[in-house]
Amino acid sequence: MNAIERTELVKRLAFEQGFERCGIAAPGPIERGEYLRAWLATGRAGSMGYLHRRISSRLDPRELLAGARAVIVVALQYHQPEPPVPDDRPRGRVAMYAWGEDYHTVIREKLDALIACLRSELHEAFDAKACVDTSAIVERELAAAAGVGWIGKNTLVLNPELGSYFFLGEIITTLDLAPDAVSADHCGTCTRCLDACPTGAFPKAYEMDARRCISYLTIEHRGAIAPELQAGIQDWVFGCDICQQVCPFNRKSPSTHEPRFAIRPLGARPSLEEIKNWNESEYRASVNGSATDRATLAMWKRNAQIASSQSSQ
Repeated sequence: MNAIERTELVKRLAFEQGFERCGIAAPGPIERGEYLRAWLATGRAGSMGYLHRRISSRLDPRELLAGARAVIVVALQYHQPEPPVPDDRPRGRVAMYAWGEDYHTVIREKLDALIACLRSELHEAFDAKACVDTSAIVERELAAAAGVGWIGKNTLVLNPELGSYFFLGEIITTLDLAPDAVSADHCGTCTRCLDACPTGAFPKAYEMDARRCISYLTIEHRGAIAPELQAGIQDWVFGCDICQQVCPFNRKSPSTHEPRFAIRPLGARPSLEEIKNWNESEYRASVNGSATDRATLAMWKRNAQIASSQSSQ
């Protein structure tokens, strides 16, 4: 097979695994490497110290696999309709990506299956490394380079048909593949995402200060949340979807076909009183097998208390 034929095979097998998009990027230094260095140097990563580690592979994915010749980037949709609120008790809000089974597990299994299918169909030896967002890479830069979408003003990857409610996964490989063209930026003059952020997390278009982001504050930040930011958190207890909710490209975002993303018992709108009264075993039962286990019990209680104080005002 030549590079074009291999690429066609990769994409066909990726779609058979359920991915909605698949693009190929040439390995090499990411487009905004200097911006990443400056972003880290100015402290905008907050307490996410792990982002400062293995910076060489974040700047160049070839550092993760010797002889890498391509990066396969896939997208898996997670959008689904919001369920009705079950009752009138005070409730928090969970970001949509965390409603179902942990996406790390789902995507990793699909990527491993894709690699296995490629090994079965290709009569040549190759190395491959599957990555999700826990790997030391900059997924959004790779997705943009692979033509899966463009990096929007809210720093999320946008696709004109899918919107932004999708997960990314990557396979760094020694296979010779044909790179895709970079997607054009379609944000235009729109600033809805920037204007809607209640905590002012976007200093300007295409830049985020994670220290002011509701997702960072409710999921990554381990300590007390500054009083001046608490009102902006509103009823979010795990993550935030505001900048996606207002994006015009998400108006017709298709629903996921992945059954493992079906809403789990914790749900989209958990009871604040229940969270505040969780013991360790109740917390574990609620978050087990979900991305919501990223926040500790103490953080969940802190978030629920802030949401409660906002709802009572």
